[in-house]
Amino acid sequence: MRAAVLGAGSWGTGLAAHLAGTGHDVRLWAHEPEVVDGINRLHRNPLYLPEVELPAGVSATGELAAAVTGAEAVLLVVPVQLARRVLAGLGAVLPPEALLVSASKGIEVATLSRPDEMAASELGLPRERFVALSGPSFAREVAAGLPAAAVLASADETAARRLQEALSGPTFRFYTSTDVVGVELAGALKNVIAIAAGLTTGLGLGSNAMAALLTRGLHEITRLGVRLGGREETFRGLAGMGDLVLTCTGQLSRNRRVGERLGRGEPLPEVLSGREVAEGVPTAGAALALASRAGVEMPITAAVHAILEGRLDPRAALDALMTRELKDEASL
Repeated sequence: MRAAVLGAGSWGTGLAAHLAGTGHDVRLWAHEPEVVDGINRLHRNPLYLPEVELPAGVSATGELAAAVTGAEAVLLVVPVQLARRVLAGLGAVLPPEALLVSASKGIEVATLSRPDEMAASELGLPRERFVALSGPSFAREVAAGLPAAAVLASADETAARRLQEALSGPTFRFYTSTDVVGVELAGALKNVIAIAAGLTTGLGLGSNAMAALLTRGLHEITRLGVRLGGREETFRGLAGMGDLVLTCTGQLSRNRRVGERLGRGEPLPEVLSGREVAEGVPTAGAALALASRAGVEMPITAAVHAILEGRLDPRAALDALMTRELKDEASL
């Protein structure tokens, strides 16, 4: 299969390495000329995962049309806040039968849109040609060939199964789903909870607090996801609980790292400096806006957003969460 990967950050590079390692011809689209040159000459991405030697099946280009020409699957792996711009450029060059696979996790702040909604509005893409890829999968571990599993969600079960067979390999196993809404929201919302998990660590609150946070965080994102049309079981699976546990506890998690540094007292601009994007930062405000529109309470997300905006001290946020009205555990 010929595949195009749009976005040569860590995750795009990791996916390209996996795809080429399983025998596919991969063209990686990169914005930075030094990335294109480094991959084509040295088989390494000099800015993201430079320690990983990429398979010979990966080539890079700075031209969108060249990347997608002849592609059967086009993987969108750019920060969600930049995705619409890339999709707009893709409109004139996307092959008519290609599947668009979004591996980006977030909610567009300006419109509160998910990637599938952006693809529909920018490309007029039928639901059957869109696939969401999400699950617990750190880019560095995928690129290194360590075992991982994720979900491919599409309104068209045949498309999801086709990609499942093409993308799965000895070290990366894919499951299928028809719950695009649930898979996309789970992947986006867990990043906000991961910031809260980092805050918990940075404040030195202990293991009891972390366990409670993960449990109530999962409940919170499930509540919004189900209200917006996702299925509850999706949030108990790889895209939900699996990705939440990884992102909240794994040392490679950018969102967790943001929270940990904030909990230690570092200023947000300093924390966010650097190349890597922490999608949970813009998603916190977008999630709250969606929750307000849907009439859903999200106390952990609200606390994270207030901390990110500098309106609330992390310790004060903890006190507010611990003294909320007492209630039954199970109700969504």
